[in-house]
Amino acid sequence: MSDSFDRVSEFFEKNPHNDNFLWQYVKSLSPETISQLSKPDSSEVFQVMERKITGLLGNIPSEHFGVTITTNRENLGRLLASAMMSGYFLRNAEQRMNFEIALQDMDNDGDQSS
Repeated sequence: MSDSFDRVSEFFEKNPHNDNFLWQYVKSLSPETISQLSKPDSSEVFQVMERKITGLLGNIPSEHFGVTITTNRENLGRLLASAMMSGYFLRNAEQRMNFEIALQDMDNDGDQSS
């Protein structure tokens, strides 16, 4: 599995309360399933994330300026955490939207067969 997955695994294994059922479930998933769950279904999510990160870093167009960003480890960690939380939120919203669309399609199919 990936290096980031290994780091997350280390965090949970060092946790004195190692009764985290969600983590146990995630560890039981195949690498293919984890890869599928971590990728959005649409390019719209990527575009929103790109705009979010660009907004966090600043809107100076790098093609016209030599932009250099310096930060410390703590602020970079916060930026990454913010981006990850936004990504998880958007992924969940995308899944919910697809689920609602599928339910509406099922309702429409049921109404038409009556």
